[in-house]
Amino acid sequence: PPIQSKAFSPASPGGRRGGQSSRARRHTSSMSEGGDESAAAKMEAMVLDGKKGDDVPPSSAGAANGDGQPSSSAAGDGEAQQPKLSKSALKKLAKQKGKKKKEKPQWGQPGEGKKKKDDKKKSALAARPEFVNTTPKGERKDLKEPMADAYHPAAVEAAWQDWWEAKGFYGCDPKFAEGKSDDEKFVMVIPPPNVTGSLHLGHALTAAVEDTLTRWHRMLGHATLYVPGTDHAGIATQSVVEKMIMKNDGMTRHDLGRDAFVSKVWEWKAEYGNRITTQLRRLGSSVDWGRERFTMDEMCSKAVVEAFNRFHEDGLLYRAERLGNWSCALKSAISDIEVDYVELEGRTFREVKTHKGNPADPKGRYEFGVLTSFAYPVEGSDEKLIVATTRLETMLGDTAVAIHPDDPRYTHLHGKHVVHPFNGRRIPIVCDGELVDMEFGTGAVKITPAHDPNDYECGKRHGLEFITVLTPDGAINHNGSEFEGMMRYDARIAVEEALKEKGLYVGKEPNKMRLGLCSRSGDILEPMITPQWYVNCTGMAKRSTDAVRNGELKIVPAEHEKTWFHWLDNIRDWCISRQLWWGHQIPAWFATKKGETGVLKTDMKNNDRWIVARDEEDAYTKAEKLLGCSRDEISLERDEDVLDTWFSSGLFPFSVMGWPEQSDDLKAFYPTSLLETGLDILFFWVARMVMMGLQLTDTLPFHTVYLHAMVRDKDGRKMSKSLGNVIDPLEVISGCTLETLLKKLDSGNLPPKEIARAKKDQAEDFPDGIPECGSDALRFGLLYYTRQGRDVNLDMKTVVSYRMFCNKLWNATRFALQFVSDFQPTPTLLEDLMGSGKMALRDKFVISRLMACCETVNDCFANYKFGDAQQASYKFWMNDICATFLELIKPVVYDKSEENKDSRWAAQASLWIVLEAGLRILHPMMPFVTEELWQRLPGRGTLGDSEPESIMLASFPLCNAEYRNMDAEESMEVTQKIIGACSALRQQYNIANKVLTHFYVKVASGKPEEAARAHTDDISTLGKASAVDVNLDESAVPKSVGIIVVDESTTVLMNIKGLVNYDAEIKKLEKQLAKTTHPYEQLKTRISAPGYEDKVSDELKAQNNEKLVGLEKKRADIAAAIKNFESLKNLESET
Repeated sequence: PPIQSKAFSPASPGGRRGGQSSRARRHTSSMSEGGDESAAAKMEAMVLDGKKGDDVPPSSAGAANGDGQPSSSAAGDGEAQQPKLSKSALKKLAKQKGKKKKEKPQWGQPGEGKKKKDDKKKSALAARPEFVNTTPKGERKDLKEPMADAYHPAAVEAAWQDWWEAKGFYGCDPKFAEGKSDDEKFVMVIPPPNVTGSLHLGHALTAAVEDTLTRWHRMLGHATLYVPGTDHAGIATQSVVEKMIMKNDGMTRHDLGRDAFVSKVWEWKAEYGNRITTQLRRLGSSVDWGRERFTMDEMCSKAVVEAFNRFHEDGLLYRAERLGNWSCALKSAISDIEVDYVELEGRTFREVKTHKGNPADPKGRYEFGVLTSFAYPVEGSDEKLIVATTRLETMLGDTAVAIHPDDPRYTHLHGKHVVHPFNGRRIPIVCDGELVDMEFGTGAVKITPAHDPNDYECGKRHGLEFITVLTPDGAINHNGSEFEGMMRYDARIAVEEALKEKGLYVGKEPNKMRLGLCSRSGDILEPMITPQWYVNCTGMAKRSTDAVRNGELKIVPAEHEKTWFHWLDNIRDWCISRQLWWGHQIPAWFATKKGETGVLKTDMKNNDRWIVARDEEDAYTKAEKLLGCSRDEISLERDEDVLDTWFSSGLFPFSVMGWPEQSDDLKAFYPTSLLETGLDILFFWVARMVMMGLQLTDTLPFHTVYLHAMVRDKDGRKMSKSLGNVIDPLEVISGCTLETLLKKLDSGNLPPKEIARAKKDQAEDFPDGIPECGSDALRFGLLYYTRQGRDVNLDMKTVVSYRMFCNKLWNATRFALQFVSDFQPTPTLLEDLMGSGKMALRDKFVISRLMACCETVNDCFANYKFGDAQQASYKFWMNDICATFLELIKPVVYDKSEENKDSRWAAQASLWIVLEAGLRILHPMMPFVTEELWQRLPGRGTLGDSEPESIMLASFPLCNAEYRNMDAEESMEVTQKIIGACSALRQQYNIANKVLTHFYVKVASGKPEEAARAHTDDISTLGKASAVDVNLDESAVPKSVGIIVVDESTTVLMNIKGLVNYDAEIKKLEKQLAKTTHPYEQLKTRISAPGYEDKVSDELKAQNNEKLVGLEKKRADIAAAIKNFESLKNLESET
């Protein structure tokens, strides 16, 4: 504050109060061993900056920081961090003394003033025996033992999940749900994770969001069902098992045969496929495990066969030979949306895992991003026609050279041919004005219809021959003449050398290009013509876009609607067949008459012989009709291919309910309510579910799609095994040593350089490993991140910090329970309290804040604002309950006199209500700790027949507008500002906790004055005051006071006579002033040096000027502070 007519408070020059340790500054009535600070300590910095209680900065230990994120001291351990100082000049001054360079925060590095205590904690942790759950599986946890003196996630979270499942709390009777309106029902299917893997933190975010919604709706009394399941993951699972049998038995799947290999996959699934369900249980997901589905189980398989047949019967499904994306690594076709593209700026070398390696490159890499030119001899002349290509090996399949019909350079070549240099094939020169750009290159384009999308269309226009030159694994086939058997990129090198030998090679130059990669294998894709099964999606896509445009289907956030429209409005037919063994084998049979010859299934002329049926019996019946003969004359061969994994996943919302049967579940729970997932599979899965649901059930499978953000690491990188930054949720829940994290990297498939980098990152982020956080902290922390928007840059340290909030919650409840140990709640306690006429202003305040929190959280959940709901509930507990109400009622509850009986009852009732309701508010986000604490509240089991058995069955708190009391909240806001100012003044003058001080409050008349007078006891308690005078006559206020102007209507003064050693403070400031002299003079000299203006960059000059201004201001502030201390000293000596 500026210099006042009276003496004012100087900046505190030191970092600590009069040499006291942080432990000595602890509030005398803190929370037993748990230790909560006083409200005053929590609001010191807040008041100085004019902030409200919901914006407590991180310097207030245990409270929310500016954006509601917990500070690392939020564990409720009673230790106060260095308080944040005012923005005024003199308070900035205090930050300079002992200022050190900030280091990167690391877990396991205790802060200043905490080392001894943290060392003790570590010793205690090391000595603590590993928790052993003694509760029999499925039984309710025995809570007769007193609460532990600290929060231990493993102990708190044990047994509850098994009990919830055993009691059937997760299930829902279809009879209860059938006939209910959308507003009374909530049904959701889990995005089925791949059975091959384990969940990462992206999945954990999905689980946190989905289970939060599920538990909230269940507590609202809605018919609630959350269906779990896993996906068979055709390509991924087949790859894993193929590698396993090769490693263990030295065999390929072809050595085993199809049936034996598929049996091996089922064996693998039975042994390893439960990892995900274990993780979901640890995360507390309240899915109905009795309805768990696997996309290849009997129910889902039946739905797949039915869907395939209905699509065919509706004329939407057909078999065709088309150019499509081919993965040589997988030996399978893949769909367009399974292609990842990489942009090459020019000549680039890349490793190709399916090749032995390029001998010309030290690392065996192959060349891409170049345009190679070569010449075709024109038939019957010495003329040569020069063409260029980025894929030289495809020239082996060239069947034309195209020129522009209007290009005068080539008019004489119309109708002529060129000769292929390796096989002598006559290649026509065709005129194509649609494909050829006369201004680009030579104006002549080689045409390979079987291996390029543009050439494919050109080939169809001109009736060209389609020559495939690659085998399924990417080798040159019999059409490649002398290059047969070479892998495609080895052939590229060989063709170049052969062209040089023939004098037809012209040269090559760098060329920007885009490579298509298989998203499944990383292999460089080849356009290949193969016979595949397709679904015509045009009509289904239009219905899907119409549903969004007319509001039937809502996409949240709405910004993703544009992407939805762009993709579906430009949709192509979906290639649904895959050349794999693991998956849903296509229900189609090729029919021939026994003894019939020349009818090949590979010949598209015989496409009508393919029979789509529901089973082999159905196929025989249809074949008899098609071929006009009896069954014993027919031979059926089933298509060996399987369906795209997304085909069965697209049916998931209704296949899990028993479709196509009209089951009780289908009638009661379909359509579902919501589809929640990551935006990365909007098209892979979400769009297909909508299209298939509309086509097969004539109903949208859900009315809302909520797309949560993509989880990335703290540096914005996608979480990927290839980057070594994937973290298993169980590593956060149970804790994980650094050694274990590093071993996981070694066991992966990363290159050595990537392993080294990933290890360095892990060691920097987690020098002591990942602390045990528990599921509640992980869920709560992940929900915080949903505020970020499109991408979540997840810093694990933030998630870890929410474990400290769990500790705070535990300690706060444990401490509060002693206040209600002799209190008996009633079933109608809230109504009894509000009508009692016994409530003090503080009681009305906390009930009003509870109602506000209920309103906010319910509104946020309803609008998918999970981060805002998390913050509202967090701040209610930290600021309204812990920092304010618990502190205010201490003297009231401790006073057991008869005259205080009513006030004490009202305080106890208010406390019980906010604790119980506050736990219910948190429960959907933090299920385990809230269940444990809720069960421990006094009166549990005595509240009548309607009392719920579990918190998850209790009703979710709703706002009663009649209980909002804005007068009480405004009054408390004034009081909190005054208390904060009192604490700030004590802090600024380094007043010891045991020393009480006299405060003078100047406040505007009316409600502010009424509030100050009504709360003088509260101000005295939390402000550590010997006396509090409100609007005392000016003449009665001593001259030797410190002053803080809170706002335009409130000023707080503190009598400091005899409390400050002015000589010592002046001496400290003079030392600080001396330290600034050298850098200040040195910088002035540098700026005034000859040539400075001409030789120094504008950026550096701006930096130097900023430093100079800062030093000048700092020196002026110190000088003003010295002058002020001298003035204070003189004033005190005069009096």
